[in-house]
Amino acid sequence: MTNFLLPLMGVFIVIANIIGFIFYKKKKNLYSAAFTILLSAVFFGAIGGALAIFIIRDAFAVFYGMQLAQYLLFNSIIVFIIAILVTIIKRYNNRTT
Repeated sequence: MTNFLLPLMGVFIVIANIIGFIFYKKKKNLYSAAFTILLSAVFFGAIGGALAIFIIRDAFAVFYGMQLAQYLLFNSIIVFIIAILVTIIKRYNNRTT
């Protein structure tokens, strides 16, 4: 099971980041990208939990989905912090020029 579920976790994280990047390119807003990754954390966590329950056939497999959502939540927090830093740097550069 580990050979399937751990790479699946990596795929979900990469897909969430790609979706966030696409939203960033469309709206030119890092905050919307961070929010999109946050929403995808819930969505992919539910999908991962359902897949784990279907594959493992154990009620405790839902914790796989919670763990996946936790990683994506941390990912969205990192993107949000980067968005805050970029905003601070842009405002500082605009103020000094």
